[in-house]
Amino acid sequence: MDELELAQAFDAARPRLVRVAYAVLGSHAEAEDVVSDCWLRMTAANERDPILDVDAWATVAVARLALDALRSARMRRERYVGPWLPEPLVTTRVWDDPAERVTLDDHVSYALLVVLETLTPAERTAYVLHDLFGMPFAEVAAVVGRMPAAVRQLAARARKHVQDGTPRLDVGGDEHRDVVIAFAAAATGGDLAALVAVLDPGVVLTSDGGGVVSSARRPVSGADRVARFVLGIARKLGPGETIAPVLVNGRLGLAAVDGEQVMSVVSLTVRDGRVIRVDLVRAPDKLRGGRC
Repeated sequence: MDELELAQAFDAARPRLVRVAYAVLGSHAEAEDVVSDCWLRMTAANERDPILDVDAWATVAVARLALDALRSARMRRERYVGPWLPEPLVTTRVWDDPAERVTLDDHVSYALLVVLETLTPAERTAYVLHDLFGMPFAEVAAVVGRMPAAVRQLAARARKHVQDGTPRLDVGGDEHRDVVIAFAAAATGGDLAALVAVLDPGVVLTSDGGGVVSSARRPVSGADRVARFVLGIARKLGPGETIAPVLVNGRLGLAAVDGEQVMSVVSLTVRDGRVIRVDLVRAPDKLRGGRC
């Protein structure tokens, strides 16, 4: 395969490769770096021995690079100031247009990414490659460096953790939208009672400031405590900051924006008409690509 054909095939595969790396790493910036590294390795490999199936070759290469990067990242995250949350994928969505429909797309949900953080690198990689992207266990084994039977066990353990830790993901778009609207109205209106009413009694709020922006160093639990924390954050919005609706990994969420710059992002996980999890990302490094 000549270089032009290789580049065209790689460009076609690139969106999927980035999704694979992002699901493994929880960082879109690192995922882009991994895919770029894959391209350099692929061109070198193609010169030695022509690559016949670019998508298959690149998927395995990206998965291996992402797994190596995740192992290194885990050591860095142990020294992270406060909780570490995945980097959100944020896109603008106008919610007051009746023609707009909030639906899940092909993004990995933010709630799932948070749960994946509790897995070991090998478990996470096995789950992502097999359960999310349909890679056969024999190929996953080549990535993880274990026998297929061992990889099956890794994926099974990961699947149980995910099922135990991830709320139902079949909450309808309308229900989720209504809860987000109620949450935003109560938070921006300073209505403590209304905000408590939209929160599940066992709600947990996790905030990630990266040691740069003020945030809670530990998760905040309970409807009253979470509501008071949210109202405190809302009161501290800068003079030019407003709350805007956005999509966070394909689900409606909220962002504090100053002009076009995203200053913080809120992902809400909903179950039975109430918020059971609030993830607040304020770390500037995780919001560099966020624009409204």
